Amino acid sequence: MAEADPAAAGPSLASQVRTAVIWRSGSQVLTQLVSWASTLIVIRLLAPQDYGLFAMAQVMLTLLNTMNGWGLASALIREETVSEERLRQTLGMLILLNGMLALVQFLAAPLVALWFEQPMVADLLRVQAVLYLAVPFCAVPHAMLSRRMDFRRPAQVRLAAAVVGAVTALTGALSDWGVWTLVAAPMAMLLTEAVGMTWAAGAPIRPVFRFGGAGHIAGFGGVMTATQLFWFAQSQADIVIAGRVLDPHDLGVYTTGLFLAQLLAAKFVPPINEVAYAAYSRQQAEGEADMIAPALIATIRLVMLVALPAYAGLAVVAPVLVPVLLGEKWVEIAPLLPILAGAMAMLTLQILFSPATNARGFPGIALRVTIVGSAVMPIAFFTGSWWGLTGFAWGWVGGMTVLTGATILLSRPVIGFSLAGLARAILPPLAAALAMAAGVALVLRSLAGAPDLAALAIAVPVGVALYLGLLHRIAPDRLAEALRFIRNRGETGSAAVPAPAE
Repeated sequence: MAEADPAAAGPSLASQVRTAVIWRSGSQVLTQLVSWASTLIVIRLLAPQDYGLFAMAQVMLTLLNTMNGWGLASALIREETVSEERLRQTLGMLILLNGMLALVQFLAAPLVALWFEQPMVADLLRVQAVLYLAVPFCAVPHAMLSRRMDFRRPAQVRLAAAVVGAVTALTGALSDWGVWTLVAAPMAMLLTEAVGMTWAAGAPIRPVFRFGGAGHIAGFGGVMTATQLFWFAQSQADIVIAGRVLDPHDLGVYTTGLFLAQLLAAKFVPPINEVAYAAYSRQQAEGEADMIAPALIATIRLVMLVALPAYAGLAVVAPVLVPVLLGEKWVEIAPLLPILAGAMAMLTLQILFSPATNARGFPGIALRVTIVGSAVMPIAFFTGSWWGLTGFAWGWVGGMTVLTGATILLSRPVIGFSLAGLARAILPPLAAALAMAAGVALVLRSLAGAPDLAALAIAVPVGVALYLGLLHRIAPDRLAEALRFIRNRGETGSAAVPAPAE
């Protein structure tokens, strides 16, 4: 079963990318609506300490997941052709690797519980070890479908998995499962996704444990795994430190606030990066590496067009949003959101670069960035820990300022974009978003004393109208570019995104 060359005759790459972005991002919206609806209900039913205990267990899970071999499967996307033997070899590697990770987590669970001084964390980790057994049957099919630029069927599978996870979460919360609700729901989702992805891709289910000729895949995957290890130190340092200095209640408040602030960066940018990496890789393979820089800048333009007003809006409406969305018991989150929103705006920009450098064949750039992050972020969080919850939020701001600057400087020589072009991509929506936030703040001040729901219902449409009006005034070409991409009028100037605005 030799896989067809993804560059074979058929729809143009630009057309495939547009379809892929619509399916991947559009389905992500629908999937997240299902997930958020259940999540918000569950947050209202569970206590902050449940989320604190779950966050402690997630540290170990996140660490070992950096070594789950997903990078081995990602290496298949860059191959010119992939045989059935190669797919089965990769599946075999992943099964062996994830089996060992499951065993390590099961045995190390008591040590993690000892670090956090919470015995229940050990039980949570032992049960969650089952998750690793599903990873190979998600990663290999995902790589196969990405090579074909087929994001329709994965979107359907993820939607089905989200429904299963939502039903499981609601059942657990209503049945008083407590923290086990947070364990059961993602397990149900991942197992559903493994079955669905394998079926959708027609992926092999019989592994091969002879790995001759697969060394280059292991090498590429190894660099990406090393990158993920340093990323763990970068992204989980706050939980490792906070878990020792905060009680489960305060840790639950912090992690739930971080969850809200990271929604855009964690849920909507990765699907765009997924499509972008496949498209950049195709450009590289077809000798069009010089098109990756304009494609990246255009991607940044489109993402920032949405992300910056979203973060600015989150910062200004936080005091009325949190009680309406989560309930009064979570109001301690509100002061954290304006701080975290600024950090997440930088994070959203920073994570857009690695698909381009990886596709160019320089995974070491992302590795160097995460090495920097693994040093900077722990220092920032340790410093912030002296000021409690607010200190951890400011730690994000300080750390991301340094890390975003390092990412731009390290990525620029490989990709070839100009700093002036990057600035032009960011400044118009940033100016419009900040002006919009000031206007919404004045509106909320005039509504002081009004019910939170009423104030939110007025502030949101006013903010949207202000932002669109200001952006149309400052840079009307940005809105036209977004509409052109959605409508697909004519051929695009780059494979990943619409042609650069003049």
